[in-house]
Amino acid sequence: MITDTIQNAENYYKLGENFQKGFEFLKNTDLKNLENGKYQIDGENVFVSVQDYTTKPESEGKFEAHKKYADIQFIIKGEEKIGYTNIQNCTPSTFYDDTNDIVFLESSGDFITARENTFLIFLPQDAHMPCILTDSPRYVKKAVVKVKIS
Repeated sequence: MITDTIQNAENYYKLGENFQKGFEFLKNTDLKNLENGKYQIDGENVFVSVQDYTTKPESEGKFEAHKKYADIQFIIKGEEKIGYTNIQNCTPSTFYDDTNDIVFLESSGDFITARENTFLIFLPQDAHMPCILTDSPRYVKKAVVKVKIS
């Protein structure tokens, strides 16, 4: 798991062309005025899902992980806690869904607070639990860039 601010995104271009395309989209798009939905950046190699929601208690969260895509989770508005742990510390609670590239997991982990203009990169070994409230439920608008890695 990597976290930083969007101002430092260029430092992560070296992760590959698909990461660079994702970061350039985040930096060059008026995300605050972008409607919720899925947007193609480079076909199925790089795309983004824009969503908004109210954060929830940790007891309602689930750890998840992906095999084909890395996530760049970028907070457009608001703040949330995101849990993280190495996937080796987890037990699957569902079968891997190849169509949606997701498996849900049982585990415990550490939490980080993600605020506006920050991003977190989750690779396949990084189980994560997004959308968790900080001190009270809050409105969050987020862009999740899916970067194909396999």
